[in-house]
Amino acid sequence: MLNVPSQSFPGPSSQQRVSSGGRSKVPLKQGRSLMDWIRLTKSGKDLTGLKGRLIEVTEEELKKHNKKDDCWICIRGFVYNVSPYMEYHPGGEEELMRTAGSDGTDLFDQVHRWVNYESMLKECLVGRMAVKPAFPKVIHSRFQNEKCHGHTFVSHLPFSLLCRGADYHEEKKLLNGMLPKSQVTHPLAKEGPSSPSYDWFQTDASVTIVIYTKQKDINLDSVIADHRDDSFRAETVIKDYSYLIHIALSHEIQEDFSVRVVENVGKIEIVLKKKENTSWKCLGHPLENHNSLIPKKDTGLYYRKCQLISKEDVTHDMKLFCLMLPPSTRLQVPTGQHVYFKLTITGTEIVKPYTPVSDSLFSEFKEPVLPNNKYIYFLIKIYPAGLFTPELDHLQIGDYVSVSNPEGNFKISQFQELEDLFLLAAGTGFTPMVKVLSYALTNIPSLRKVKLMFFNKTEDDIIWRSQLEKLAFKDKRFDLEFVLSAPTSEWNGKRGYISPAVLSEFLKRSLVTSKVLICICGPMPFTEQGMKLLHDLNFSKDEIHSFTA
Repeated sequence: MLNVPSQSFPGPSSQQRVSSGGRSKVPLKQGRSLMDWIRLTKSGKDLTGLKGRLIEVTEEELKKHNKKDDCWICIRGFVYNVSPYMEYHPGGEEELMRTAGSDGTDLFDQVHRWVNYESMLKECLVGRMAVKPAFPKVIHSRFQNEKCHGHTFVSHLPFSLLCRGADYHEEKKLLNGMLPKSQVTHPLAKEGPSSPSYDWFQTDASVTIVIYTKQKDINLDSVIADHRDDSFRAETVIKDYSYLIHIALSHEIQEDFSVRVVENVGKIEIVLKKKENTSWKCLGHPLENHNSLIPKKDTGLYYRKCQLISKEDVTHDMKLFCLMLPPSTRLQVPTGQHVYFKLTITGTEIVKPYTPVSDSLFSEFKEPVLPNNKYIYFLIKIYPAGLFTPELDHLQIGDYVSVSNPEGNFKISQFQELEDLFLLAAGTGFTPMVKVLSYALTNIPSLRKVKLMFFNKTEDDIIWRSQLEKLAFKDKRFDLEFVLSAPTSEWNGKRGYISPAVLSEFLKRSLVTSKVLICICGPMPFTEQGMKLLHDLNFSKDEIHSFTA
């Protein structure tokens, strides 16, 4: 019997990959929108050609289905007939045909791992590969019989290290429940970080999990922790890897817990408050991928439900949403990174990326009304004819939306010794610039100049115009230019689009030898054109960061 992937369970690869190159979309025919595809999947039409049967597919059989009108592809061991989806694919038919009749997992990961293909293509499921393809490599996993999507990993850490039995060595008891450091029997890949380890100890009122990352650049942004029901999950981002603690706790804990990072030694302390002041003989039982160090690209997104606290108009079509994290979640989104919202629309899970902002460009000067670590703000443009944003806009105060772990490849280290920062934003591409701008002006002592060129259609489209102008007046390091493509006759500022002439005038270093960084974000055509122009102006790859989704 075939195991059909669940519609409601996010796939192991349902996450975003953000790259500097981006990808191109193609114009779709009338009646071929995402909403049209959802309607087709719910029409009852046989989209597989197998009349509801699920089959096991051999490699030889898969190879036969390699034409546009008969196209099967394999993603993570499951085979889909994507012929009906060809005209609905935003990346175009040619992109799908690159993997026709073959395993498309690698290409899928490169382009859009965040897409929940199990939900989008569930009516196109042909069956499972007769021989399973290789699963993502787990660098090491140190507990017995770990199960991950049907695969079993070899144990390297005795289960007794989580639960201490009667034969536990006497010297271990003296550690008040602390685990000895794990011994790594399989070396990491040379390019990976040193192997982390963890211990735990307890007092009458609390249990403390201590993670030794062996890295000095760990901070609170690196740690994401969630307590849900009886399970506890803590993910630590270490360079391009994720180290996961994932345990079904043996006893109940209170909702509130604390996370502390000792940055100079890379030690993380997570303090859980016991519900009852009893001694724990067992920390708990290992869950999926517990005590594993996995390449970030191979980890799936983890969602938690966040409550809508407020929403307010910013422009005629832009709103500021405030979401509250669950009391049992500790999450800080690093500067320049984004999260995913997930909503179920007409029975299908839809996922969209959004970049958190502050509630104001002057948040640091205001009396805090809400604690910053529990609330996340988003500037979101509402498209009346769209599929996702009208659903967001219809949410009532108190409703919930699922929010993922942070994603993105922007590194704060790009700011080191930075002297000139240039920001190129078009429309909603302003959102990642909010925290980049705030961080730069607040935390970079070497900074001489920050310049923002903000492209919009009309004056009414400019997000936080008065705040930006006030900031430029207040901080002499900050310069601001607005460029409008469809202004009124009264507009006295710059007009037009991104161009060589506009950029060459704008991108002037404060000194000939200044270290510069250029950040660019906007609609795909804007970003692609901007990247080309920047390269033509002889800016190096290291001097440019493109926020693309």
